[in-house]
Amino acid sequence: MTSAKDLQQAWMEAVQHYRQQWQNPWSRFTQGMGGADAQAGLDPLAAFKAFMPPDGPANPLGMPSPGGFAGMAGMGELFTQTAGQDARIDPARLLEIQATYLKEAAELWNQGLQPTPPTDRRFAGEAWQSNPVASYTAAVYLLNARTLMAMADAVEGDDKTRARVRFAVQQWIDASAPSNFLAFNADAQKKAMETQGESIAKGVANLLHDIRQGHVSMTDESVFEIGRNVATTEGAVVFENELFQLLEYKPLTPKVYERPFLLVPPCINKYYILDLQPDNSLIRYAVEQGHRTFVVSWRNPDESLANKTWDDYIEGAVIQAIDVVRDIGGAPQINALGFCVGGTMLGTALAVLAARGEEPVASATFLTTLLDFTHTGVLDVFIDESFVRFREMQFANGGLLPGRDLATTFSFLRPNDLVWNYVVGNYLKGETPPPFDLLYWNSDSTNLPGPWYAWYLRNLYLENRYVKPGAATVCGEKIDFRQVRLPVYIYGSREDHIVPIAGAYGSTQLLPGKKRFVMGASGHIAGVINPAAKGKRSHWIGPAGKFPADVNDWIASAAEHPGSWWGDWSAWLKGHAGKQIAAPKAYGRGKAYQAIEPAPGRYVKAKA
Repeated sequence: MTSAKDLQQAWMEAVQHYRQQWQNPWSRFTQGMGGADAQAGLDPLAAFKAFMPPDGPANPLGMPSPGGFAGMAGMGELFTQTAGQDARIDPARLLEIQATYLKEAAELWNQGLQPTPPTDRRFAGEAWQSNPVASYTAAVYLLNARTLMAMADAVEGDDKTRARVRFAVQQWIDASAPSNFLAFNADAQKKAMETQGESIAKGVANLLHDIRQGHVSMTDESVFEIGRNVATTEGAVVFENELFQLLEYKPLTPKVYERPFLLVPPCINKYYILDLQPDNSLIRYAVEQGHRTFVVSWRNPDESLANKTWDDYIEGAVIQAIDVVRDIGGAPQINALGFCVGGTMLGTALAVLAARGEEPVASATFLTTLLDFTHTGVLDVFIDESFVRFREMQFANGGLLPGRDLATTFSFLRPNDLVWNYVVGNYLKGETPPPFDLLYWNSDSTNLPGPWYAWYLRNLYLENRYVKPGAATVCGEKIDFRQVRLPVYIYGSREDHIVPIAGAYGSTQLLPGKKRFVMGASGHIAGVINPAAKGKRSHWIGPAGKFPADVNDWIASAAEHPGSWWGDWSAWLKGHAGKQIAAPKAYGRGKAYQAIEPAPGRYVKAKA
């Protein structure tokens, strides 16, 4: 058995290797920016080149050198590839950035080893503040990071080009922070000394554990079990096919509204984000409000679903679920809610049904949903013709997009919060992250059928066909949202980086029926999962029936209301739910739809 001492030695050897790899970029950066000929023939990429590590394998923390580029030419290649063309910075702007850098560098140098303590939380620990060398290293890193980002912002090109360069450079800056390496992390070094190396041994054990499980641990996953302490709202599976199970929940009121209520969650995640704990469950809240509630629980695709398409999911899942809920409830119409991609799929199904002259849904709620893909936020940096064409070729004969790939992509949208924070805590400090239901769900990834994914990229993210009546064909029908005239409740989160507020608001311009748009505080998940009883955060409501083309004009006219948007939505939904009737005493309906197994069912428990 490997001893703790051996593990510590192995770790320290790796640290020494990366100390040699990373400790000199700061001085090379200064040299690249300065010099007597700085104004004559200055290489605009010299500063970036200073940050490239030598050739070699990916570092043990999972962040390879950008594109595997070689040495001092690497950052220029990174710029060129991310920009899609030769990167150029206006010489006057470059000299301005250089002057600012030299001024701030001189000020920092004059402070000696007593720089102003950084406010960045990565370097806020007592060990950073009390160690002059560590504090100075952090200050130099932050100065260099600001300068690099200023240069990235100065790259000439359209908005997308600059966004892609900025994203790539930000990834590089975040990955190269001195806090990410034991050789430089004062907090981790202090803990190693205080624990006599035990924290290092524990960090190595954590690293090996995460390698085996295939992802960085964000929470203590051993604490949670689906159906025991997450996804616990009482119910039963009343229908299933190869794509989804339909869950019906036990009523919590003596009477229910006559129109059943169906929730369609995103198929790129598992449904129980809507049912984490009883006190933050949107599903339980709907049941408590007197709605006969159903939810689609997606199957985690395996090779048997590798050829499933967008059409298959719309016809065989969303429309199928609508039909089954109507049959079980004995109602000509139901109410429906779609969340994120689930909202896009619900909207698509409604457009298909409208083209067929059918209106089985009385009202629809869209939570952080894109129907108009004009404003797609940071995800736009990934999507261009070459990327989409590559995915189409990759999945031309079917295949699966692994859930791990999706999870990694979303994590690196916020790398300091969702990657490096845990790298430092788990591996450098040997800590076990505390249990957190939301992060457990976030780590429970799902696969996607490749053809589904390729169609979604091409037709929506790249070509935005839903805003052009008849441009997209789904399930044999031309998609025209002018025909989707039902009343809708549209919600967007103000700080959402997945579905920007302008993207969520875009549906107000696309859907012609009676609309209510509400903006909530916080981001993609925290904004949505904001229980009314807790009274947290605010929401904003604009003048009734007023939807200017620009979301900023709507925001300027909106009034702030304290607390969650859930209460406002509940009042709206009840207005479309019909009269109240006696709550059913059994799940399903007769012999046609009997309880198959208790909620949460088998499908949600399958791992990617």
